[in-house]
Amino acid sequence: MESAQRLADRYAAVWNEPDPERRRRTIAELWTPDGRHYVNTREAIGYAALEQRITGSHEKNVRDGGHRFRAVQDARALHDAVTFHWEMLPAESERVVATGFEFLIVNDEGRILVDYQFVLPRAAVPA
Repeated sequence: MESAQRLADRYAAVWNEPDPERRRRTIAELWTPDGRHYVNTREAIGYAALEQRITGSHEKNVRDGGHRFRAVQDARALHDAVTFHWEMLPAESERVVATGFEFLIVNDEGRILVDYQFVLPRAAVPA
């Protein structure tokens, strides 16, 4: 299995990926075929739903919003769990405009089975 930080970096990168085919391939590399993603009241289960969720976020936040996502360098693994924070920033700035926390359950190969995404309030942004 790759390092927790490498997984976090690849995870953040897929949300920035402009090429739909490359995004689709990376989703298939990161998640299992029946992988699940939960955020707020939304859920995405399986490759098609994951692709729709990530593409929607990419179009709104990256393509149209001019932002980028990056993983904070705090990823940790414990047994089958990986946690890390992420940040959304303007494409040409280091000013963090949003942050979140990922709690992933991975299989023995390091592919995501379940992804719990928590968008954090601005006051909770790690320093």
